[in-house]
Amino acid sequence: MPIFNRIADFHADLTATRRDIHAHPELGFQEQRTSDIVAQQLESWGIEVHRGIAGTGLVGVLRNGNSGRSIGFRADMDCLPMTETNDFGYRSTTPGKMHACGHDGHTTMLLGAARYLAETKNFDGTVHFIFQPAEEGGGGGRVMVEEGLFDRFPCDAVYAMHNSPELPLGEARVMPGPVLAAADRITITIHGKGGHASRPYQCIDPVLVGSQIVVAAQSIVSRSMDALDAAVVSICMFNAGEASNVIPETAELRGTVRTFKPAIQDKVEERLGQIVRATAEAYGATAELSYQRGYPPTVNHAAQAERAAVAADAVLGSGKVHRTGSPRMGAEDFSYMLLARPGAFINIGQGDGGRHSVSVHNPRYDFNDEVIPMGSSLFARLAEQEMPR
Repeated sequence: MPIFNRIADFHADLTATRRDIHAHPELGFQEQRTSDIVAQQLESWGIEVHRGIAGTGLVGVLRNGNSGRSIGFRADMDCLPMTETNDFGYRSTTPGKMHACGHDGHTTMLLGAARYLAETKNFDGTVHFIFQPAEEGGGGGRVMVEEGLFDRFPCDAVYAMHNSPELPLGEARVMPGPVLAAADRITITIHGKGGHASRPYQCIDPVLVGSQIVVAAQSIVSRSMDALDAAVVSICMFNAGEASNVIPETAELRGTVRTFKPAIQDKVEERLGQIVRATAEAYGATAELSYQRGYPPTVNHAAQAERAAVAADAVLGSGKVHRTGSPRMGAEDFSYMLLARPGAFINIGQGDGGRHSVSVHNPRYDFNDEVIPMGSSLFARLAEQEMPR
């Protein structure tokens, strides 16, 4: 079963919606315009809409038959705080905001599935269309779960889909087990003694201390971890000083830690704290580490991952669906939904060897509109497959 013909019929409508959302990006928990568009379209197709979940989040409910079965599909709606450098007609109209991760496409793919399923109703059960705010660091998925998402909208299983520029257009990847990492935030504050740059012996230089911490932190993965246990420690910001001839009083480092196992996460936090304190002490400074646990690992349930792969096979064709691969060090707050319900996170390819192969979170990224009917068909196929009439 290839792309549903009916979804192909309204591909142009979906493309127009996607490009409209792309041109009007909204940050996490601020997706009011996007939420309004989603709600209006769902309601126009006769789908019951529930709003105000995690602020701008909403759920569309479509019932048919009386089997008692249910399924959830999630799409994220927020953009990134970036300035777009593309020059096509539907580029962002808001400086400093950009759909650089494809959430405009994810939202549109789910809308396409909703329109198709509302027209055909070739299933027996309830479909919950979950439109989530604030995936990009805001934890909108966590907030929706905490606000009773699955108590109000029970789901036997829940699925999400994300575009992948590194995968060729027309292919997909869905595998059991960990697929994305936990993402923790670290802030290291160093207190030294400021003074004139020409007399460093009278000072305690927090820039020097911070530099040593950056170097030493890299030993955590290489010397404190089993080589088979994946971890990443990245210091991404170093802020200190206001003048080129003044040794500052303080310095601040910020970064991220990515892991897959709680024990490794604990170990990294422990070793990083030891390095921060000991390094500062060695230079006569003081320092403290703030370690904030972020999104947990995204772990696919084996049975649901295989069910999603079967549906993808039907839509994309034999040999187009990868059931194995290496987990990625990116993170996703769909992880909170997978902690609450069985399900799977699906990657769908959009790479074309050209501009649609540009990585996410890049100022020249753009979602490939040719993916829309594929993703919509995959969601729809999953609903029909898991809740047959």
